[in-house]
Amino acid sequence: MRILVAEDEAKARRYLARGLGEQGFSVELAEDGNSALLLLREHVFDVAVLDVMLPGRDGWSIVKTLRGEGNRTPVLFLTARHHVEDRVRGFELGGDDYLVKPFAFAELLARLQNLVRRFEPAAGAATIEIGDLAIDALRHEVSRAGQTLQLTPKEYALLLLLARHRGRVLSRTLIAESVWGVCFDTQTNVVDVLIRRLRAKLDAPFVQPMLHTVRGMGYMLDEHAD
Repeated sequence: MRILVAEDEAKARRYLARGLGEQGFSVELAEDGNSALLLLREHVFDVAVLDVMLPGRDGWSIVKTLRGEGNRTPVLFLTARHHVEDRVRGFELGGDDYLVKPFAFAELLARLQNLVRRFEPAAGAATIEIGDLAIDALRHEVSRAGQTLQLTPKEYALLLLLARHRGRVLSRTLIAESVWGVCFDTQTNVVDVLIRRLRAKLDAPFVQPMLHTVRGMGYMLDEHAD
């Protein structure tokens, strides 16, 4: 699980980073709202933990902006504000859970794991369907218009990433980081090569393309181009 923690208190930030790291999670830290928003735009996280009262841009503003851009990263708000009105506002803006300080780390961990489970395909409904494209996330099988597509592991990983972020433009850097787990030299064309290979199998045999290039920004998977 990859987690973003946005917390302006240095002590709390270190405590969360250490505790989540000990659980085997990959943790990225931000100490202000603008940095948190930038990280959420440029990277893929399984869940974000946002302090509501961040400097620069508060947690509510971050979530409102993300949801307006189509980013559905699950968000857990942390706050010292316990009023019902505050919790309701957080949910109305697109937050997914709310934890009032001070809190037990065990409860935070349980809430994060629950959030990730909610946003993963359920065991009985693990097929992602976009138009005539079907991805069985349990069996790692892909078909389009009833025709099975034979994909390499990297092609499948790329398709699954794009499908889980349907309609969202993903940059080359974000794709490289998510598929290979590292950041490649920006001059390399490894992502473009993989895109071409996937497109040859996903789009070339069919009338309607699904893998779209957004010039100067990256790539997007959707049934229809804008």
